[in-house]
Amino acid sequence: MIPSTSPSDRNNRPDALISSGSSQPRLAPPRADRLSTENAAHLRSALASQPAVRPDVVARARALAADPSYPPLSVLRSVGAMILASPDLSEDQN
Repeated sequence: MIPSTSPSDRNNRPDALISSGSSQPRLAPPRADRLSTENAAHLRSALASQPAVRPDVVARARALAADPSYPPLSVLRSVGAMILASPDLSEDQN
């Protein structure tokens, strides 16, 4: 663990105050803001190459919607328990 205060023996060190010459603070020159849209263009082209509707995903969704045992009862009970255990944010919490 790092202590939040410095050791007291560092407070009165004369050698820490001696300067070897006049030194100027080094300030980095300000750089102009840059914006690269190279990656954004790549992402747009990858998105454009994907179909708007994926038939395999639609077929899976239809099959799950038609399955009376989906989602499993254990999942429904788990979600219900989480809902019941969550605070009612519409009530005053004071």
